[in-house]
Amino acid sequence: MLLRSLSLAAFALCGLRPPSLSAQEPAGAELWRLAAATLPVPEALATGGAAAFWNPAQRDDGARALLGIDAVQTPEAVGASGFLAAVRVRLGGSGRGRVGLVYGRMQLGGLVRTSVSPEPDQGTIPFFTHSIGALGSLVRGSTTLGATVAYHETRLDQTDVGHWTLDAGLDRRFNDVLRVAAATHFLSRASTNDGTQDIYTGLEYRVFRGTLWSGGATANIRARYGIAVAHGFGADHQFGAGIDFGDPIAFDVLVARDGGYAGATWRAVAGLRVAIGRYQVSFARDGGASDLGSAFRVGLETRLR
Repeated sequence: MLLRSLSLAAFALCGLRPPSLSAQEPAGAELWRLAAATLPVPEALATGGAAAFWNPAQRDDGARALLGIDAVQTPEAVGASGFLAAVRVRLGGSGRGRVGLVYGRMQLGGLVRTSVSPEPDQGTIPFFTHSIGALGSLVRGSTTLGATVAYHETRLDQTDVGHWTLDAGLDRRFNDVLRVAAATHFLSRASTNDGTQDIYTGLEYRVFRGTLWSGGATANIRARYGIAVAHGFGADHQFGAGIDFGDPIAFDVLVARDGGYAGATWRAVAGLRVAIGRYQVSFARDGGASDLGSAFRVGLETRLR
């Protein structure tokens, strides 16, 4: 994931274009994939906080409103950072509909201007992408449907590229044992070979429920699988597991095989979520790839009931 992102940024900075792709847009999409690399669950199965950025079909568990913010920091060798924010509010008194806003920004720093001399010229090259969107979701029994309309802008030096996307999401649960989810991400056209968009699917199965020791709290252990396709390179496969003790604490791990333009790579991510009153704090860290160092994610969400 990190190496693929760096290669796309290099294409953009050199003015080169991979086949059928413009320069700025796929490089901007790779910045978002850097943010996704810190998720300890498959994107389609992400919940809480700013998870609506990955799948708009979110359940809010009866909350009147939810606000979530995630901050992302990649290794110094990559130099990318950013944040995601989402706010969702309940419609009326039924609790079956939600509307909200999502915003995200990722940037790559440390890009300096150079000439034929190895000494840098004065000034840096701005390279960032950001997105703002309006979302809505509808809950019918154990099924949640969602959609997001968003505008995206990517800037590289003095060039800005903008476009609109329309995404849809699905979350279906079967008695808290089996869960199936799917979502499109930054869908702007019907194509299975567009490096600026993805299609996510995920499957979660509860393999155990009970106490792990005498007098302990009830634990749930879940196995997960996810896949990301239709993005112009090999499919990304994710294998994960999680254990939770209800709302207070949960721990998730994920091992991913990321497809790439030049071959696949493996990575691992671990995450911890802790609830304190109406607040929930989350932390995730990947295992580091190719000696580049680890990327981090810190999240905070609050629910109003």
